[in-house]
Amino acid sequence: MQRLADRLDLVNHWTGMTVRWFALLMVLLQFGVVLLRYVFGFSFIALNESVLYLHSGLFMLGAGYTLLVDRHVRVDIFYAAAKDTAKARIDAFGYTVLAIPSMAALLYWTWPSVVNSVSMMEGAISVGGIPAVWLLKSLIPAFCLLLIIQSVACLLRQMIILRGGAEDRGAQS
Repeated sequence: MQRLADRLDLVNHWTGMTVRWFALLMVLLQFGVVLLRYVFGFSFIALNESVLYLHSGLFMLGAGYTLLVDRHVRVDIFYAAAKDTAKARIDAFGYTVLAIPSMAALLYWTWPSVVNSVSMMEGAISVGGIPAVWLLKSLIPAFCLLLIIQSVACLLRQMIILRGGAEDRGAQS
């Protein structure tokens, strides 16, 4: 189970290592937008939208990596003081009952919209914008799949802990 979890982790590890560059590119583009607009008096809608696309990609594709490195939001009223086996039970419950089913439902309900958008190559949000709303919408299933993959990897690790195996709560980064 550990090997499978490690292999599943690699998907989000490499995705995270790639999309982290979106943050730098987004800052540089936003700086360029501000410079062009307030210094030179030019404005390009496509350039503004590119910041939106990068922002969307960063957060949608980076969510699985965030789960991998255990930096997601956690309401730890009971969790912080719990023992490792109790934490493993809480996490296993969360992955099994909350994370995986909610991502599967989101994937199921948004899939027709995404397929429709891609099949007609849905255009720009604004006139003069990037003609690729289909690309933004395709981030939704990617987000769901990456979180399902990482949830399964985390669930496998919690099962190892609950079976009395070596604890490996740390994530690979």
